[in-house]
Amino acid sequence: MTPRMNFMQAAPDTIKALTALEAQIQGSGLEQSLIELVKTRASQINGCAYCINMHTSDARKHGETEQRLYLLNAWREAPAYSERERAALAWTEAVTLIADTHAPDDLYQDVRKHFSDAETVNLTMLIATINAWNRLAISFRAVPPVRAKAASAA
Repeated sequence: MTPRMNFMQAAPDTIKALTALEAQIQGSGLEQSLIELVKTRASQINGCAYCINMHTSDARKHGETEQRLYLLNAWREAPAYSERERAALAWTEAVTLIADTHAPDDLYQDVRKHFSDAETVNLTMLIATINAWNRLAISFRAVPPVRAKAASAA
């Protein structure tokens, strides 16, 4: 795959605004492990290779286990996630697929059991932000770095 353009260089002020929102969310009080799980799950749904690569790497740097990352795509069947994480992952899927789901009331009520008002807004903005990054990376064909050994095996 060939990148279409470097969108960060093409519109730096716009990207700066999105980066500022990202920084706000990072400082919102949501757990770093939760942030990375949400970013990875939304990126899986959207099929963003660049973002999946980035956020699984970031998750590992913050202490996330390989097992939880491998099981993330099947989180409903895996006992590795807390109830709070499960609520966030269900909300991530609903908000990422908003045109299909319309953010159902039952999922919203479950999120509300585990997240305060501010946390619910911050979680939803986290989901919106990673979806924006996914759309940029996919639209402009951002290519994840690939190690030489893995690339030669392909």
